[in-house]
Amino acid sequence: MTQSMDRRTFIKTSGRIFSGLFVSRWIASSEAAQPKKPNVLFIAVDDLNDWVGCLGGHPQTKTPNLDRLAAKGVLFTSAHCAAPACNPSRIALMSGIKPSTSGHYLNEQDWHKNSKLNDCVRLQQHFRNQGYRAIASGKIYHGGCNDPQGWDEYWPDGIKDKPNDPLPPRKNLNGLGKAHFDWGPLENEASEMGDYQVASWVMEQLQKEYDKPLFLGCGFFRPHLPWYVPQQYFDRFPLDQIILPTIKENDLDDVPAAGVRMAGPNGDHKAVIDHDQWRQAVQGYLASIHFMDEQLGRVIAALEKRTDQDNWIIVLWSDHGWHLGEKLHWRKFALWEEATHNVMLWVAPGVTRPNQRCDEPVNLIDIYPTLVELCGLESPTQLEGVSLLPQLKDVTVKREFPSLTTHGFKNHSLRGKEWRYIRYQDGGEELYDREKDPNEWTNLAGKKDYGWVMAKLRSYLPVSDAPSMPPLKRG
Repeated sequence: MTQSMDRRTFIKTSGRIFSGLFVSRWIASSEAAQPKKPNVLFIAVDDLNDWVGCLGGHPQTKTPNLDRLAAKGVLFTSAHCAAPACNPSRIALMSGIKPSTSGHYLNEQDWHKNSKLNDCVRLQQHFRNQGYRAIASGKIYHGGCNDPQGWDEYWPDGIKDKPNDPLPPRKNLNGLGKAHFDWGPLENEASEMGDYQVASWVMEQLQKEYDKPLFLGCGFFRPHLPWYVPQQYFDRFPLDQIILPTIKENDLDDVPAAGVRMAGPNGDHKAVIDHDQWRQAVQGYLASIHFMDEQLGRVIAALEKRTDQDNWIIVLWSDHGWHLGEKLHWRKFALWEEATHNVMLWVAPGVTRPNQRCDEPVNLIDIYPTLVELCGLESPTQLEGVSLLPQLKDVTVKREFPSLTTHGFKNHSLRGKEWRYIRYQDGGEELYDREKDPNEWTNLAGKKDYGWVMAKLRSYLPVSDAPSMPPLKRG
């Protein structure tokens, strides 16, 4: 204080200084008191059905890392896809919009040409808008229908869904001559595989610190076809010990014509049987699952090394199921359990508890609203899913509506706890008692005493179905 400053001036000035210090300290204190937004590890797996240890879909599967992750939180034992195909399933999840609302039903359609999907706020964009850094690698969207402008960073180039995998010296290892419907071992190292490189990139990101909360996507391509993985993974499933799925030879006799067309028993299934490739196919699928599981284990190990791992929400999902001969059908593209049933698990510190299993039927489009609620974000208006937060807190909380899966215009499946109901565009119907008939072998539609069940389930069908979008034009 100079000699020219009188006592009154000093008091006023000191008051301003004190006030400024108080305000700055209060702001700093308030900022410190604000809860830190949780980070999100968003893990997608392609074409993975329930052949994982924690779901018990196949007795020989080897998924120790996925099983260990599931044991950390809540495993949904009856999770189902919005559509049994990669492209419509993934954009339904990332937009929160049902296929029957958008008209996006098939792999061959480009959601960028669909105003309902292209103009909506997609999941990772919403997190970016709310202050997150959104980065990813691998298959999150479907192939050429990625969302390159929606991410802050996407490795390797924002468009491809994975780095290139090595190929065998010749394709058509199984002799079927059906393009990528092929399987067999590679004489390559695991480190040469695309999923290994995706996992390595994600691990690198987990070793960094960011000035924003992180939305980190990790998309594994396996066990998508072709089932080419290194020899060592095939060796862990000796061919002469392979257990085949249990099937019923006349399973399609009571299925409507539209369902038989979806199954296509004279296509893939006949080719597999005629070429004596069923055991080799199961071996290839199990080997591919096991390879993916090892890459998942590497990513989770990297997360567990972080000092802030308790501020990370983990959601792992597969985009749909997969048939390996059940219903005399192969691949997805159908409305039975093997095609609609997928893997979904959550670890949300402070919300979920370890070793919890929820048996309520849920859907992949429920992921978007659940993440929004867990992270305390505003909810976009387009979301048609229902948050799973009640079930994450208490796995016994009921869901009073079935899970809807759609494959093509006006072809729908509704999966409740007790029943599966299917209705095709031409009016054909199927009804299965899931408790008595878990293999869905006996169609009860039209039989006496089940009219009330079908009437109730019909009430959950979409009120209207958007016209199908035109197919993707390829140059």
